Amino acid sequence: MLNPHLPSPEEFATLSPEALAARLSALPGTLGERLGIRFTHVARDRVDAVMPVDGNRQPAGRLHGGANIALAEELASVGSWANLDVTRQVAVGVDINATHVRGVTGGEVNASARLAYRGRTVMVWEIEVRDERGKLTCLARCTCNVINR
Repeated sequence: MLNPHLPSPEEFATLSPEALAARLSALPGTLGERLGIRFTHVARDRVDAVMPVDGNRQPAGRLHGGANIALAEELASVGSWANLDVTRQVAVGVDINATHVRGVTGGEVNASARLAYRGRTVMVWEIEVRDERGKLTCLARCTCNVINR
């Protein structure tokens, strides 16, 4: 079922990247809401967001790798939606890989996804996650399939 809070194709085309980001932050009933993901920029070729470490830790006290992966896929999915008519198509993650290069124990992480490939039925996104000092903490790549509703 289409989330009723998801912007329409017209809104994707007319809202600023910041206004789109505000509309897509913490969509009710989504994993992004549960993880505290807040979008800061949404465009067809780039999506940025922040996520708190608090509430997303592993038992050892560091940011959970699964939270990083969920953040990466959330950005790739939203970026893919920005390239579609969401009333006719949906984008779903079908492949994701990530390398966690540095642990994070507090604050929040900043993520930026860039569209690496846009095809008719496939989009590939490269995602970098950084700590508050700008240090790289995770590199990910996510592939989304485009499916007609």
